[in-house]
Amino acid sequence: MSDNQVPAISLRDFANRREEIKEELIKASSEIGFFTLVDHSIPVEHINAAFDLSAKFFDLPLEVKQKTPWNGKNMGHEYRSQIRPSTGYADPKESIQLGFGESEEGDMIKCWPAESDCPGFKEGAKGFMKEVQTLSKQILELLAEGVGLPTNTFIEGSICPDESDKEDSMSTLRLLKYHSCEGQDLGENYFRAGAHADFDILTLLFQKFGQDGLEVCPGRSISTDFGYGDKWTPIKITEGAIVCNIGDQLMRWSDDKLKSTFHRVTAPSLKRGDYMGDRYSIGFFNQARKSANMQGPLKSYPPITGAEFIAQAMQRNYQAALTAAKLQTYEISKETEEANKDYVVSGTGVSAARKGAASLVAAA
Repeated sequence: MSDNQVPAISLRDFANRREEIKEELIKASSEIGFFTLVDHSIPVEHINAAFDLSAKFFDLPLEVKQKTPWNGKNMGHEYRSQIRPSTGYADPKESIQLGFGESEEGDMIKCWPAESDCPGFKEGAKGFMKEVQTLSKQILELLAEGVGLPTNTFIEGSICPDESDKEDSMSTLRLLKYHSCEGQDLGENYFRAGAHADFDILTLLFQKFGQDGLEVCPGRSISTDFGYGDKWTPIKITEGAIVCNIGDQLMRWSDDKLKSTFHRVTAPSLKRGDYMGDRYSIGFFNQARKSANMQGPLKSYPPITGAEFIAQAMQRNYQAALTAAKLQTYEISKETEEANKDYVVSGTGVSAARKGAASLVAAA
């Protein structure tokens, strides 16, 4: 694999090629942190249907979409509220994040659009979520084996074994709409999504053909390191291919063997003749369960639960929104704070570089 090249990994004949596929996944995940999946189980027609569902929701009036506001626990609709540490301004986009919870006391119950506002949305979204989660299981098994953990570690760490307690799940489907740039030339230093690393286990990203902009920048060697190079590699969209990347949770859980890589979404350019209209993408974020205890086989980092990890990520990525709306995220125990005081989790990685460091390293 050449430097910075994002490989395409075929899942064709999965049962007979399992070890070969595992080797390819571990190589890509440890060297680049990104790969694309082809010959997978999700038909293009299902992906296109999910994009149609996304457009149906985002076409609603803003006041209708805001009936299900972002709740501080990574669920609900947000409008230009995610301020990246790398840019200091809100991404010019909106999104809705959807989870598996169903109970009246759960995090997700108030975040589904009403059937009367968006007919068929909940049923269609839940069906697609389940389909993507099923595909994720195949990849999570191989990644666990590849880092020396039991096969079911990441599956049981993100999905309840009998799915009886869905409120413990934090995996989310995120529908995104980056707003049109038509008639604007925003320059090279303006981004639709500033440089960041995801804070989950594994992300599966669906993009619409012809709506490019995603770039990756490998460079982090450890999860407490925010140094990265200046070599940004565009990922061209191929219809039906799924772009996957390792998140901060998995980088930590693998004792830094697998890399959570910086990526960003550039603004289109009139000079380059880019598509300037609305840009849609769909991300499925396999996240550790609230109660999952994350620690790698080498115990390079202190243990931390999935809820505590996400709480610190929310505080860093959405602090302005949390404060403005007077929202609370998940609690972090005093024991975890003390054990992890030198490894402060953020929405773009782990922001405290080393024990004894004079100051926090700014997220890239």
